[in-house]
Amino acid sequence: MTAPDLPPLDAAVLPAGIRARFVAGVNGLRMHVLEAGHGEPGRPCLLLLHGFPELAYSWRKVMPALAEAGYHVVAPDQRGYGRTAPGPVAYEADLAPFRMHNLLLDVLCLLGALGRERVAAVIGHDFGAWVAGFCALARPDVFGSVVLMSAPFVGAPTRDALADSLTPPAQDPIHAALAGLPRPRAHYHRYFASPAAAPDMDGSPTQVAAFLRAYFHHKSADWPGNPPHPLSGWTAEALAEMPTYYVMDLGRSMPATVAPEGPEDGGAGCAWLTDRELGVYATEYARTGFQGPLQGYRCRMDGSLARDLGRFASRRIEGPALFVAGRRDWGPFQAPGALERMGTRACADFLGCHVVEGAGHWVQQEQPQAVSDLLLAFLRSHAAGPALRA
Repeated sequence: MTAPDLPPLDAAVLPAGIRARFVAGVNGLRMHVLEAGHGEPGRPCLLLLHGFPELAYSWRKVMPALAEAGYHVVAPDQRGYGRTAPGPVAYEADLAPFRMHNLLLDVLCLLGALGRERVAAVIGHDFGAWVAGFCALARPDVFGSVVLMSAPFVGAPTRDALADSLTPPAQDPIHAALAGLPRPRAHYHRYFASPAAAPDMDGSPTQVAAFLRAYFHHKSADWPGNPPHPLSGWTAEALAEMPTYYVMDLGRSMPATVAPEGPEDGGAGCAWLTDRELGVYATEYARTGFQGPLQGYRCRMDGSLARDLGRFASRRIEGPALFVAGRRDWGPFQAPGALERMGTRACADFLGCHVVEGAGHWVQQEQPQAVSDLLLAFLRSHAAGPALRA
């Protein structure tokens, strides 16, 4: 099936009240979005941005509650992902479309196509938290507030630290130090930015489902090896305390890393991600491949992300900001000092870190009710009112 013939996601796999459709003319994209609360004009808008390896579909369990509370909820498949992606992306493809400043342009064009000048909040999970943070940093006039989930957003560098911040992470001596450990290791960012990563993970729907089942399980609260704690510093020895889905055994692929850690029952007992739900992810990633989503990691490693943030040196997110993560999620701790910087430097109006019990990295999927309650409490106190009904 060619991209122009690809239909929206089947309503049969979506909760009641959520529709899937395409929005044309979005910065050169035919963007696939999920919407809830779309039937009533004048509602304040919420924009939900997914992470890796997720899709707009990852928000399916919180969208109905947000819509019920009176919001128009929009969750796009981001550039390179899901049905927004016209097809597989080559490793050699131009990285410029995947840079953070262009992902911001994607979002602004989507809002324009929807007739929106402002959103009550932009809410991002994992890599989507970086996009959401960048949106709030760059355009506070458009994004009234921000919720960052699972991945801290450290914001723009200060002007006096700008030059040092532009060194590409690929040149960080930490990579040689990790490789030199008695048990040689490699950081997953470096692996995901490599030419080998996407071919390692690509495959048929059955193969992709097997990989994703193990990957989702390994990073969830269901895996017993996820009792996270702050690390002592950015050293190879400290980073090696994290599970291998973050600090891998050198030379081992991600599928080989997570396969031994998959659920013993094959996922049959996973209530938060049933086989049918997993099949949605597997079908999409088998069609598009993983390289499009991985381009964001390449932009991080080659220094593009740092340069885009550097344009806003010494600026902070002005609007209200909240951080949410699962109790058993290593994500908040993988970069020592990031949580503290987010609260003291990146955000001018930081309202704290909220920990969700019974959740790992996939917090809005593992504990959707708790996440919905947190989001609605935040929105009622800090992002509500007629001024946002634009």
